[in-house]
Amino acid sequence: MTLQQDIVGNAMQMAVVSLQPGQTVYCEAGKFLFKTTNVTMETRLGGPSSPGGQQPQGGAGGMGGMLRQAMGTAMQVGQRALAGESLAFQYFTSAGGEGTVGFAGVLPGEMRALELDGTRAWFAEKDAFVAAESTVDFGIAFQGGRTGMKGGEGFVLERFTGRGTVIIAGAGNFIDLNPADFGGRIEVDTGCVVAFEEGIQYGVQRVGGLNRQGIMNAVLGGEGLSLATLEGNGRVILQSLTIESLANALKKAQGGDKQGPTGGLFSTNAG
Repeated sequence: MTLQQDIVGNAMQMAVVSLQPGQTVYCEAGKFLFKTTNVTMETRLGGPSSPGGQQPQGGAGGMGGMLRQAMGTAMQVGQRALAGESLAFQYFTSAGGEGTVGFAGVLPGEMRALELDGTRAWFAEKDAFVAAESTVDFGIAFQGGRTGMKGGEGFVLERFTGRGTVIIAGAGNFIDLNPADFGGRIEVDTGCVVAFEEGIQYGVQRVGGLNRQGIMNAVLGGEGLSLATLEGNGRVILQSLTIESLANALKKAQGGDKQGPTGGLFSTNAG
């Protein structure tokens, strides 16, 4: 059953989802806006395909089954806690006719509905997930050690598999690109990557060499020492606004700009 949704708004978009009787959608805690009275809301620790995301079956599996459920849920919650994600999901199910639920991201920007057909997973930046059909599985993917440590935002990724609709959000405006249209590779500010299809290779490279121009790029260019690289043939979604640039703009407006003229390398902003 296809998820009927309408993304509305401009500077701060929201998704208005129409649920058919018995249809379920889930969101990360804190992304819910409103619902009609015939839509039930339940908070659970597990994702839709995990034991913690399913309603317990009376007596099914006995104590062993209950223990496996508890361990599976604990592992999922532990992963999300390590990644800095919400510990719980909210589930919404329509009962007694068609229902409506509204969701939004946490930053001013766009939203996008991705359709999964079961053949390719999607990866998204941390906190991009807003809501999805119960047929879509949510997981955490940890980028490899060296790449992750150098990439900052790219260390923890959200991973979506299965079939159905998943709604993501980002900051500013979105642009869709395919690296194959640009010689197979593009280089991006690490904070601008919103999401990409499975098959795209994500990496991190140094901005220039250890020479005069490379140092100028890193010190005065505002990008720090690294750029994200995206290679392959598939969809990539980028955002025009990074969380770091938004935070710097707000601090500057409040008279607390710590970045100064040297850009991102010597920024003293905490967190």
